[in-house]
Amino acid sequence: MRYPSAIVDPMMLVVVVPTYNERGHLARLAEHVLSLALVNVDVQLLIVDDASPDGTGRLADELARQHPLQIRVVHRAGKQGLGSAYIDGADCALAMGADLVAQMDADLSHDPAVLATMVNAIRGADVVIGSRYVAGGGVDADWPRHRKLLSWLANRVVVPALLMLPLTDATSGYRLWRRDALIRIAPAVNVRSSGYGFQVEMAYLAYHVGCKIREVPIYFRARELGQSKMDVWASLAAVGEILSIRRTHRETRLPPQSSS
Repeated sequence: MRYPSAIVDPMMLVVVVPTYNERGHLARLAEHVLSLALVNVDVQLLIVDDASPDGTGRLADELARQHPLQIRVVHRAGKQGLGSAYIDGADCALAMGADLVAQMDADLSHDPAVLATMVNAIRGADVVIGSRYVAGGGVDADWPRHRKLLSWLANRVVVPALLMLPLTDATSGYRLWRRDALIRIAPAVNVRSSGYGFQVEMAYLAYHVGCKIREVPIYFRARELGQSKMDVWASLAAVGEILSIRRTHRETRLPPQSSS
């Protein structure tokens, strides 16, 4: 696909939010995102809904009608996974001309206000990751114990030992990308990965094409409504995906880092 040239001034930031049964959170999330006042940055929200049976998609369409210049909705035929939702969302954002593309959970576990910090940080980087484990970061005391354990295992044991990534939180889903970084790694992204595995794979690929990655502290809140999609089995499956990343990309040929 041929992407149009990105807008230089002001910058366009597209916040990609995958949804599945997030009706209870979506309106508040949209309000927070659209109320961000970022200097010289045009903020837009892109909702990628997987045919949520609770009506999230219909609410997203209503929000888009209320904010036609700021909200766009992508409807998918069914529940196809977080990884493919982000890939479809990023592809759409780049086609819109986005200079910056953010990834954010729909359940308000990621504070939209931190985007201001991330935008400042990316002025000297290609990717910014919101980290729960860098100094100043943290997680909600109500976060399920099994998720704390698996997150610790992935970030403190599996990722450093097998992938040697110099990151404290490679599984974080709160990120900000420059368009060039996404375009360079796009051909190698494995759409089968999801959840933690997808996030680690994206970080791994970015690191290996020479992207400069920064981490900023975030406080990860437990969701207020509904149930997390990352249950014990999904989390264990994602750890398995992490174990396969190095093998999957052993023969991958990635574009060299730009000299510009």
